[in-house]
Amino acid sequence: MKVKNEKINEIIDVLSQFLQGKEEALRLSLITFFSKGHLLIEDLPGLGKTTLAIGIAKITGLSFGRVQATSDLLPTDITGVSVYNKQTEKFEFHPGPIFNNVVLVDEINRATPKTQSALLEAMGEKQVTVEGETYKLPKPFFVIATQNPVEQYGTFPLPESQMDRFMMKISVGYPSRSAEREILKGGSKREELYSIQPLMEKEEVEKIQEEIEQVYLSDRIVDYILDIAETTRKSRYFSAGLSIRGTLTIAKTAKTNAYFKGRDFVIPEDVKELLPYTVPHRIIPHEVYENSNSKELVLSVLKDIPVPA
Repeated sequence: MKVKNEKINEIIDVLSQFLQGKEEALRLSLITFFSKGHLLIEDLPGLGKTTLAIGIAKITGLSFGRVQATSDLLPTDITGVSVYNKQTEKFEFHPGPIFNNVVLVDEINRATPKTQSALLEAMGEKQVTVEGETYKLPKPFFVIATQNPVEQYGTFPLPESQMDRFMMKISVGYPSRSAEREILKGGSKREELYSIQPLMEKEEVEKIQEEIEQVYLSDRIVDYILDIAETTRKSRYFSAGLSIRGTLTIAKTAKTNAYFKGRDFVIPEDVKELLPYTVPHRIIPHEVYENSNSKELVLSVLKDIPVPA
């Protein structure tokens, strides 16, 4: 298979103009998007998370929806609701913002657990059920959720089952001083972002996603992923290790990482490079280690796993 990743590089180049100093967050977001996963971003407000979501939707020619999570947000505010039509004397379904290709759920952990759970079926099954009726969501379907640090007031921690639905968890982080200097001199580019021309269409996005699935995964890479899973499951530090969804995530994102780099086969570095973003949020530490930095704890365990030559 000939890898045609030129458009991917073009997308990164164009969006980097709007996300100065955050190229790595952009690349990880696009890997998640083309791996057909969902992304969780934990960071402080005002660091470019919304710009990132709008940019991906615009550059790929996809529809965009946004949900601002609050403590009084209802599940139907996300999924939609049936309204009685007096003229037809029937209830008609009015789809909510989840019926878009790219959906930004801002500050997801300010929503109550009941509302958070409304997203579970959508993210896992690519469908929603409202009042007994099941509705398929559009393809491609990509959720970017942002989460405030859990120590902030008015937050409801996401349950483990929902954390496992996110393919990656990343932070955008502060830009470098030089990048922030350019932002200050150039001003906000949010309005320009809405007017950028798409570099591909929905059909091309789906075609690239299908090509990525064809990237070759050798037996030794599969064994490497299984070693990672087994280590987390047997470690004395954790009460629960990687799920099967977790190992599938590692394999899928490694294929996309290889594709982005112009290869049609996965090498161990494609896996290793993404472990800090695909594994830690899925692992549950034992109670005695809950106050430890879970990311550092997980990565310290994984670093001892032999990497295939």
